[in-house]
Amino acid sequence: MNLKSPKARPAHHSTDFITTTNLTRSQAARRRSNRMALSATIAISGEDRQKTSFTLPAVRATNLNKHGAAVQSGRELHVGSVVVVRNQRGTQVSARVVAQLAALQGVSAYAIEFVEHNDDSKNFWGITFPSNA
Repeated sequence: MNLKSPKARPAHHSTDFITTTNLTRSQAARRRSNRMALSATIAISGEDRQKTSFTLPAVRATNLNKHGAAVQSGRELHVGSVVVVRNQRGTQVSARVVAQLAALQGVSAYAIEFVEHNDDSKNFWGITFPSNA
């Protein structure tokens, strides 16, 4: 898999998705796993907001964690819908769209969480995450 750290870009760059959330200490303590400032290329398939089937072969996933990521898509996705994500090793898992994080020039960022809690989802990113301690 092609994992890479995001490169710094000028703040005015139009394709950056920077989502700032003000978390209290108690909210951060409840997070199931730490986010990693890494990105990966994945494929996504499912139905968009208009109930049209789609497959996107190269989608950028950022803020990876044990349970999901933020993904960028030119398709409007319905919060609550389930999509199939596939990594570059061919592993497929189902993921729920839990929130729309941002939208800019026809591209939206969505938070997804894995639906299954099995070996495929636990090892989906191919990395070991630090503990939440």
